[in-house]
Amino acid sequence: MPLHDVVVIGAGLAGLRAAGRLASAGRDVVVVEASDRVGGRQRTDTVDGFLLDRGFQVLNPAYPAVRRWIDVDALHLRSFPVAVRVRRARTVQVLAHPLRHPDLLAATVRSRMLRPRDLAALARWAGPAIVAPRGVIGGRDATLREGWNRADLHGPVRTEVLEPFLAGVLADDAGETSDAFVRLLVRMFALGAPGLPAGGIEALPRQLAATARRLGAEIRTGHRVARLAAGRGAVEVDIVGADPITARTVVVAVGPDAVSDLIPVPRPATRGLQTWWFRTDAGAPASALLSVDGRRRGPIVNTVVMSRTAPSYAPAGHQLVQATCLLPSAATEADVRRQLGEIWEADVAGWELLRRDDVPDALPAQTAPLRVTSPARVREHVYVAGDHRDTASIQGALVSGHRVAGAILAGA
Repeated sequence: MPLHDVVVIGAGLAGLRAAGRLASAGRDVVVVEASDRVGGRQRTDTVDGFLLDRGFQVLNPAYPAVRRWIDVDALHLRSFPVAVRVRRARTVQVLAHPLRHPDLLAATVRSRMLRPRDLAALARWAGPAIVAPRGVIGGRDATLREGWNRADLHGPVRTEVLEPFLAGVLADDAGETSDAFVRLLVRMFALGAPGLPAGGIEALPRQLAATARRLGAEIRTGHRVARLAAGRGAVEVDIVGADPITARTVVVAVGPDAVSDLIPVPRPATRGLQTWWFRTDAGAPASALLSVDGRRRGPIVNTVVMSRTAPSYAPAGHQLVQATCLLPSAATEADVRRQLGEIWEADVAGWELLRRDDVPDALPAQTAPLRVTSPARVREHVYVAGDHRDTASIQGALVSGHRVAGAILAGA
């Protein structure tokens, strides 16, 4: 049985970044993935010609890790407008980034949702993260709800815009997420323009996998790990239905739902999202803006016509609409359709439901105080990587994989 330098368990973003860095340093690396393809939670399926990601996901090119290790141009990223459409009790209003969308400045002002005192509070809350993010990372932290209260941020900008918008981003509508984490996340939204790869979100891990292979890593899909057995100076990785693999070092880079099955670490707390995918044609809304329900009258926290931004997500002559709810959810299709019709001011009866994705472990819970790193090594010869060890984001997953690979190369 050959003795490899490193076996990486899990071909998600963290595992693939770790494999690429280790292979570039000349290590003999084998990646094993239980699924039939790479990607982890970043998956895209083709259904009747539509591209359906596993839940509503976006890529922010402003993330430092993305700028450093991803060829964004090769992904043909299609960016969403940096604006939000808000369904209010009697009207629909638009709030847009004034520098990115000066043409929407008048509409933003007319909305009357940004009162001077609320703008000042918003600046007090988000400003430090924009100008001095390191101070936010190392500073005092609390829950998001407490952070908003401390900044005296109230009014419609909070209750009708930030709360529903961030509920869909964080899978948290109670404001329990780390305030520091959210401020850093908002900083990335302010600096970047999140979007969709033309080939779906899975194009991101596919690129990382291609890079790792080019550098010499071997990637084996359909290889589910049953257990790890420590030996003298090595670890044996038992594979269901295949021969075991032995390596000097193992990186466990599986998702938060599975990590504690392989190594003695507590199961990370996670948050869940539910996404409904609809196909339509002539009845699709014309707006490309992400829409939220400021009235909070239903299960939907956000909805967007995906193909208005990324036409490749739908066949010619059709449009793809997503609607996201939080898990656990008792929402029925009738509930979702009713609220969709109200948010978009449209007749949605003819929209065809393509699929519903329930992702109970969509992202790790990022509670206060903010923890931006965890020990790379959990026992001799065994390391762990993933966004649940860093921050709950694509940035966190990539940084975690890179950091763990660095620890291995340094012998730490």
